[in-house]
Amino acid sequence: MIKGAIFDLDGTILDSMIIWDTIGEDYLRSLGKEPKENLKETFKTFTLEQAAQYYRENYGVTLSVDEIIDGINKMVERYYAETVPLKSGVKVFLEQLKAKGIKMCIATVTDKPLVEAALDRLEARDYFSAIFVCSEVGRSKEEPHIYREAQKHLETAKSKTVVFEDALHALKTAKADGFVTVGVFDVHEENQEELKRIADCYIEDYSDFEKFWNSINK
Repeated sequence: MIKGAIFDLDGTILDSMIIWDTIGEDYLRSLGKEPKENLKETFKTFTLEQAAQYYRENYGVTLSVDEIIDGINKMVERYYAETVPLKSGVKVFLEQLKAKGIKMCIATVTDKPLVEAALDRLEARDYFSAIFVCSEVGRSKEEPHIYREAQKHLETAKSKTVVFEDALHALKTAKADGFVTVGVFDVHEENQEELKRIADCYIEDYSDFEKFWNSINK
């Protein structure tokens, strides 16, 4: 029987991945400049510093690199604080887990102030006893450290701790380290069949709690 649950944030419980599709264009338009290309593809492997320099060199933006980064960060902060929604059915799903005595926490790459701002506004913060972020743990989700830290906090065995992830690489990490895994559909993960194959349980949405519960505890 499952005793603990570790949730990823973006694309798993928050419907937030769309901001990363449009932030490049949105920022440029905020400066009164129209994009000449698909900046999501251009910036796919860029750091923020590289993106800022690209704006300066290719779009004539005269702000400094630091000023551009600050402007982008402020747009992201506003999105989490004011706009980003929960995925459909999440609140009821969390309530059902809580009713079964499941201890829950967050493990995410997103900065903690953004996580807290979104969850507080959406009245979902109290479901989670802690928020673990990669920058504080010091490792990415290519390694299992963040899940181990979360499990240690929950005080549950790996075999009784389920990790919810929408991203294939992160789910692979948790699975390889011995956690029970739930693959969560999000349109931004292109490898859905692989996610479905590897996960112990796969859900397209949060509408059928009983189906999930019976599957994960069989």
